[in-house]
Amino acid sequence: MININTAIIGAGPYGLSLAAHFRGRGIPFRIFGRPMDSWLAHMPKGMMLKSDGFASNISDPDDQLTLEKFCAERGIEYGHTGIPVRLDTFTKYGLAFRERIVPDLEEKMVVTIERSAEGYLLRLDDGEQFKAHNVVLAVGITHFEHVPGTLANLPAEFFSHSARHHEVEPFRGRNVVVVGGGSSALDWAGLLHEAGANVQLVARQTALKFHGKPTGKQRSLWERIQHPQTGLGPGWRSSFYANAPASFYLLPERLRLEIVRRTLGPSCGWFIKDKVMNHVPLLLGHSPERAEVRDGKVHLHLRAQDGAEREVVADHIIAATGYRVALDRLTFLSSQIRSTVRAVESTPVLSSTFESSMPGLYFVGLAAANSFGPVMRFAFGADFAARTVTGGVAKSLSREPVPDQVQGVLTTTK
Repeated sequence: MININTAIIGAGPYGLSLAAHFRGRGIPFRIFGRPMDSWLAHMPKGMMLKSDGFASNISDPDDQLTLEKFCAERGIEYGHTGIPVRLDTFTKYGLAFRERIVPDLEEKMVVTIERSAEGYLLRLDDGEQFKAHNVVLAVGITHFEHVPGTLANLPAEFFSHSARHHEVEPFRGRNVVVVGGGSSALDWAGLLHEAGANVQLVARQTALKFHGKPTGKQRSLWERIQHPQTGLGPGWRSSFYANAPASFYLLPERLRLEIVRRTLGPSCGWFIKDKVMNHVPLLLGHSPERAEVRDGKVHLHLRAQDGAEREVVADHIIAATGYRVALDRLTFLSSQIRSTVRAVESTPVLSSTFESSMPGLYFVGLAAANSFGPVMRFAFGADFAARTVTGGVAKSLSREPVPDQVQGVLTTTK
């Protein structure tokens, strides 16, 4: 059976960044997954990213292909700030990054990972099995869909999480309720309205938050000092979260958890405001209490903050209610691994190099937010994660004997 040094699971911005940095350091690896899958299949067609252009790069050690360079090559309008990044631009950029920087990505799915004496035993969907000393999980968000318990038992015909859809056109002419008050909810509401759906938005918040629209004017030195621009937005707190995840890691655990829980809550890009306000009926300050299907329609019962009840009838409910990390959702990990990894609030406790309590098992992206801060929710965090994990794996590699056939795996992963 083939032994390799490291397997990367996932091929979004984090997985692709890891592969680029591993290659730059000469670390043998294989990488598996569908490229940019979360973006291509689980986000609404036509949306725009909240992140600015400068904060939407996939990381490689030599900056061979930044988003700015990609847009210049393709003649796509680009700005470090002020020009929203379209979803289709970002996905095309990710696919181009894969082709140029990570050509040996294997579009196969890992179906099981078990502990072994040498590290980990992995099995792919084509039946191949191999052993890896290290496994890095860059699985993104789609394993962690959060659905309100009051809606979870509805049939799929009448209810779905927003991550289950990419196309808005199938909802044309249908009555749709979108539940949620964040960016995803408003993206869906605005795009559904444009597609000809009869859409309503239900949110427990009493007011929606929108980012400020760029003025296009040069900011003064004092303004830049007071509110520095960062990959997570303006301000010194955002600057700390965006640029100092290693320092964030040193904060007391309870404080880290609280910061991640309350920082960068539901808010929406400035560009979606005009698509929703005065176009989509809003039921703010209402929470779903229960729902049932009657006569081919879903009846959603809401409770207002003042205790008043309201019923909304629709053809379909879309829950744009975000994501919550839970190790139990990663069913491709053996039950032994899931029960052994040390966790707090169902998220893995990580070392300063993203390694879990189980040696050689790393988590990056959303699953690492409680350790390294809110930046791990965004593509902007991929650079720090890739550089840090690469350093950690390189250090461990220098202490370990080279596995059998590992050099062949590096150069012939197909």
